[in-house]
Amino acid sequence: MGIYLNPGNKGFREAVNSEIYVDKTGLISLTNKYINTEQKYICVSRPRRFGKSMALKMLAAYYSRGCDSEELFLGRAIETDETFQKYRNRYDVIYINMQHFLIGVENQAVTHYLEQEVLEELWEEYGEYIKKPGVGLADALTRIYARTEKEFLFLIDEWDCVMRERQESEAMQKQYLDFLRKLLKDQPYVALVYMTGILPVKKYGQHSALNMFWEYSMINQFAFEKYTGFTDAEVKALCEQYQMDFEEISNWYDGYRFKEFQHIYNPRSVVAALSCRHLSSYWTSTETYDALKIYIDMDFDDLRSDIVKMLGGERVRVNPLTYQNDMCNFKVKDDVLTLLIHLGYLGYDSQTEEVFIPNKEIVREFENAMRVGGWTEVMRVLKASEKLLEDTLRGDADSVALMLDSAHTEVASVLTYNDENSLGCAIGLAYYSARKDYRLIREFPTGKGFADVVFLPLPHTSRPALVVELKYDRKVTAAIQQIKDRHYTQALENYAGEIVLVGISYNKDNLEKPHSCVIEKVSK
Repeated sequence: MGIYLNPGNKGFREAVNSEIYVDKTGLISLTNKYINTEQKYICVSRPRRFGKSMALKMLAAYYSRGCDSEELFLGRAIETDETFQKYRNRYDVIYINMQHFLIGVENQAVTHYLEQEVLEELWEEYGEYIKKPGVGLADALTRIYARTEKEFLFLIDEWDCVMRERQESEAMQKQYLDFLRKLLKDQPYVALVYMTGILPVKKYGQHSALNMFWEYSMINQFAFEKYTGFTDAEVKALCEQYQMDFEEISNWYDGYRFKEFQHIYNPRSVVAALSCRHLSSYWTSTETYDALKIYIDMDFDDLRSDIVKMLGGERVRVNPLTYQNDMCNFKVKDDVLTLLIHLGYLGYDSQTEEVFIPNKEIVREFENAMRVGGWTEVMRVLKASEKLLEDTLRGDADSVALMLDSAHTEVASVLTYNDENSLGCAIGLAYYSARKDYRLIREFPTGKGFADVVFLPLPHTSRPALVVELKYDRKVTAAIQQIKDRHYTQALENYAGEIVLVGISYNKDNLEKPHSCVIEKVSK
């Protein structure tokens, strides 16, 4: 058992011995399926703290030759798979964490350092087959395979750290990618490569130096969706075990969307919240908000306006295909938005090709970034939002209308009203502080249409629900009447209690007092 060659099962043993462990061993059935196939090159990219390293430790424990890991997998999902015994502890595993080799190296020597470290362990195991002095890693593995027909399984963690931490050195990036291509592409000794990081494979022009990889990213995880984060069912089971409110956990950490699994949670944050029995921003605390600030301050194609729209609960269309999979080559707004998807700051809906801010944890990170980034007008609206909510709940329609006038004036430079949809976005922004007690739902389905904005109180609050109907250049009384005529309140099936009906109208020709408001209260 070595550091890089067949590292054993210690890392995975620590994981399963932890207080909270969610069984993701079903991932092994997928990797077994791809061994020695055309799909054997796997690049899985996810945000920080989404279980990438834990997955690699699990795979290392399962495949590494020279250690018996059967006990760690008994009673888990993989045990019932027909391939469980076939591949268990049968391969020479080469486990590489690129972050380890990058630290302290300032030039192309990173790959030389890697080769020397791995070769040293290969010499101990297969020295009799590597007799040529100065042989490189790829050549050494070729010689071993030629004499023994031993195949190797490669696990590469933080594969993209060179792209992220050496952004200014394109020469170093290209040299590193060429090294990986020589080591892995079309080599007979490769049985499987599972490579993981935050970014997908770096592109150069129209081609990739590592075009043999099948990519599974936050744009589309395909068969790996279930193993990207925690699922709804997994989080519900944990909440029952730890007696914590599922709706609150969901409001804080849910929001990542895939085709099959529509609810994916940040695993690190869920575990931290359950362990501490306290809801807070755990994932974002691992990195300063400066990282986000850099990107949202790039006002490509009116990017600031889109950020404001998403803070107001709206979604924004994006084309992720132009992105070059690095952190410095941005040509259009879509490139920045796509990077934020990969970093986990935005959720992505592949069906509609739209991005959105996924949950309360990430909303707070945007707020922190804007607070120090010169977004003074938006921050004033957010600060005033708490009073706006209280005035709404008290039924003070005149005060609400005046505050909406003020909010509109503040954000007019980045957000222009032109229809009820843009008005709805501004209303979502104006009621920003409500998210601590409410789940905001735009276009809430009612059976007879869609309520423009619904605020559903979270279980821990004693707040009433709010149903908001918006009108653009129409009488405000029409908004309240529509709520009643279409029986919007009946759609709140699982809610019983007071409901505040809010009708808001915007008159573009009334420059002094463009907003009007009517508020009524009913019970359900």
